[in-house]
Amino acid sequence: MDQKVIPVRRALISVSDKTGLLELAKALAEQKVEILSTGGTAKAIRDAGIRVIEVSDFTGFPEILDGRVKTLVPQIHGGLLGRRDLQDHQDQMKAHGILPIDLLCVNLYPFEATVASGAGEEDVIENIDIGGPALIRAASKNHSHVAVLTDAAQYGSFIETLRQTGGSTFAQRRAWAQAAYARTGAYDAAISAWFAKEANDQFPERVVFSGQRKEILRYGENPHQQAAFYTNDENRPGVATAKQLQGKELSYNNLNDTDAAFEAVAEFDEPSIVIVKHANPCGVASAKTLSEAWDLALRCDPVSAFGGIIAMNRPLDAELAAKIVTIFSEVVIAPKVNADALEILSKKKNVRVLETGSMPDSMAQGVMVKTLAGGFLLQNRDNGRPADFKVVTKRQPTAQEMEDMVFAFRVGKHVKSNAIVYVKDKATVGVGAGQMSRVDSARIAAHKSSEAAEAAGLSEPLSRGSVVASDAFFPFADGLQAAIAAGATAVIQPGGSMRDDEVIAAADEAGIAMVFTSMRHFRH
Repeated sequence: MDQKVIPVRRALISVSDKTGLLELAKALAEQKVEILSTGGTAKAIRDAGIRVIEVSDFTGFPEILDGRVKTLVPQIHGGLLGRRDLQDHQDQMKAHGILPIDLLCVNLYPFEATVASGAGEEDVIENIDIGGPALIRAASKNHSHVAVLTDAAQYGSFIETLRQTGGSTFAQRRAWAQAAYARTGAYDAAISAWFAKEANDQFPERVVFSGQRKEILRYGENPHQQAAFYTNDENRPGVATAKQLQGKELSYNNLNDTDAAFEAVAEFDEPSIVIVKHANPCGVASAKTLSEAWDLALRCDPVSAFGGIIAMNRPLDAELAAKIVTIFSEVVIAPKVNADALEILSKKKNVRVLETGSMPDSMAQGVMVKTLAGGFLLQNRDNGRPADFKVVTKRQPTAQEMEDMVFAFRVGKHVKSNAIVYVKDKATVGVGAGQMSRVDSARIAAHKSSEAAEAAGLSEPLSRGSVVASDAFFPFADGLQAAIAAGATAVIQPGGSMRDDEVIAAADEAGIAMVFTSMRHFRH
């Protein structure tokens, strides 16, 4: 027998999730393995007609404190931690009547699910597993001699090896030990996060994140980079939780851009379309129908829309699907995709089609993480919306201008800084993103507006008669003057510059309206 194979003669099983339990127990029984168990796990095994020994009978120590103490005894931990290759350990185990345990199968009390269900504090605390993590850590430390299973997905490979060799290989035990420590680490992270939330401590002294790998990606942002996709416990409707209905595997950039598109479209209540390219909206519109919104969003920048991401906040219907297939798109994401729409999209087999089931709450709290060399930055999700709008010019904005400015400012929140967004009738007509100078963003957005008008066969730029939003204040009047030259009649911006008076004076001289929000939306 391979010296790296350790026979399994005795196993301890104690699981909250009973998935695959009986298949595992039957396989162990076939190999004449002695099975130890507790509580409901022991009952399930016994009810299946499989011999099982209660841990309390094995140790001679009863379960106490309402089951809080049942495996925290030397006979169990000694059986897991004792090294088979050290005679001293073997002598001590024999002296104290401790028998070796070769397999541990444990999954933990459902703490995360209990929190997600909205349970009260008492239930949450009772679902903090103590014995389970202690057993897992002990068995994992001694993985040279003990196999530890913490997920039903591991049972199949274990059973196959058990039937072939009567035990487990070192490579398996090492991999399972790594997975076990990752599980207990994630479990402790969830518990720590709950305590911090209960204490309203947004930024505790030590913070830990965990994720579940969903898939290994073909490559990262560039082909020479490796990447993987992980999900967390937020369960927010979006790309991480969506069901893929058709199309190729999603790439790193697909995932990043699709998230940006869906989060942006969630800002709006009316039927809306967001088209994203390289994580920046290149067309956004709201209208009475998705089909109308599509026409307006695509008109803003039809060139950049090629190969883009399309997000919507209403069910995708056949009318819209017929328009979408007329251009090349990477991803289409919607809360629901009607069957007739999917049939039309199926003609473009490479287009990834995602269905989320619902829309995310754009006002919900959350966290954002950005890695740095040697650390990371942690901040709240930008869920802010201005509560007060202060008109600072002589001219008041019209009701239509005000509606468009609010729309533009929401779009600007999802455009990389420096961001300038021209809007007319709740549709973007020019977007300037990611420039080092705000005036450059204003000029680029105006240029894009002129190009879009030419493509649409219009005689003047789309930005004529529009409003303009800036994600941060204008440090000088030149950025505003570029927007005025593009045809903007009203502007919305945070204000707060040392030269606000100069910028206001430029607006008054041009006869346009200006509104301050006192809220900035930088996006880097």
